[in-house]
Amino acid sequence: MHAHAETHLDQSIAGRFKFAIFLTAATLIAEVIGGLWTNSLALLSDAAHVFLDLFALLLSLGAIKLSSYPATDTRTFGWHRMEVFASFINGSTVFIIALVICYEAMGRIQHPEEVKSFPMMLIALVGLAMNVFAAGALHSHSHDDLNVHSAFLHMIGDAAASVGVIAGGIIMYFTDWYLLDAIISVGIGFVIFWGSWRVVRDSVHILLEGVPRGLEISKVAAAIREVDGVEEVHHLNIWTICSHINALSGHVVVPASYRGDHSGLLRKIEERLFELFHISHTTLQVESTSCTTETGHAKQFRHRPRFSSHGHAHAHRHGHSCSGDHHHHDY
Repeated sequence: MHAHAETHLDQSIAGRFKFAIFLTAATLIAEVIGGLWTNSLALLSDAAHVFLDLFALLLSLGAIKLSSYPATDTRTFGWHRMEVFASFINGSTVFIIALVICYEAMGRIQHPEEVKSFPMMLIALVGLAMNVFAAGALHSHSHDDLNVHSAFLHMIGDAAASVGVIAGGIIMYFTDWYLLDAIISVGIGFVIFWGSWRVVRDSVHILLEGVPRGLEISKVAAAIREVDGVEEVHHLNIWTICSHINALSGHVVVPASYRGDHSGLLRKIEERLFELFHISHTTLQVESTSCTTETGHAKQFRHRPRFSSHGHAHAHRHGHSCSGDHHHHDY
């Protein structure tokens, strides 16, 4: 019953995403054609901003679809990482587009060109209406789903950019101050710079297996130590698989005198990690003694053998391994 409810919810969200994607794609086409026709760099800049958000919507829909694909023997985490790769490519592409917009705007500032301000206003007004409808389609689920909330904010940002273009069009219509078109373009360009930089930065952070933003490894370790029966925790690794899945692995130390059920202890830790930090993929090992070297340093990685020019393998081992109970769980 619970799985059926989740499937129905995913279908509802996916349907709203498809509607928002249709409206956003229509806005993009209208603003690109309109920007070229009216000679408005501001309208083309807004189109670039819409393109960034359209890709974000497609990624969000893709994340819903990919989450239903099962893991395989060769892709044990499934296809979740495709979302991160796509984000990196999208952010890099839009960053370059923003550079081109700012370069063109600098030329327009030095030599302003006439803009068909009235049709520019009408097209921007159509774009604003599309953004409002798209945001409305996502609003009902934006409070309880982080993915939808992010997409909703993208739509609000697009609407704000359209308002700026409309205001600029009104001023140019009555004053013929065409320099304003270039100024608006620079402003939108900087907004795109910031948005694309954040996408690239976050994507690289995930690909480098960084600790999820907003999490402090010391606080996670402290929360594990607070579970009854846990004496220490070490060799803690926390990373992000994709935007909605955080993972953790670590070694949990219990007193030598501990006679409790290890499976029950690990279940308590996993539930606590999910409740406090939304960590849903955990792999934990229970030890009765701390896995440290004689100098007290935590266990380090053990590298695979490297072959010399003579064909001999040289294994490099740092620290030592401990035996213990392993437990893996996905929520």
